[in-house]
Amino acid sequence: QVTLVESGGGLVQAGASLRLSCAASGGTFSSFSMGWFRQTPGKEREFVAAITRGDVYTYYADSVKGRFTISRDDAKKMVYLQMEKVQPEDTAVYYCAASDAFYYIDRDSAYISWGQGTQVTASS
Repeated sequence: QVTLVESGGGLVQAGASLRLSCAASGGTFSSFSMGWFRQTPGKEREFVAAITRGDVYTYYADSVKGRFTISRDDAKKMVYLQMEKVQPEDTAVYYCAASDAFYYIDRDSAYISWGQGTQVTASS
């Protein structure tokens, strides 16, 4: 229904900044809450950040709070994750996701569509 494509991942030095982008198509973007999750091989997918439809609330995992910022641009159908002071433990495949919910969007079960992921690698 809604297609999501992430971009902006890459190799970055620890302490540096990176911005991930997620482009949406095929749906009413402004109706969705949006989130970012990440996953490393052999590990469960982990919540990173979320933003409600209408940009009413934002949520962050404790591990990234104060360093990462999620934002959205409904006119462009884009969601961003601005990553500051990236650390090696942030290394993962990052996934953009869309939710039809307003609450509990820190849970992966709230999401109905997922992007293909983009790799972020932070080296020390």
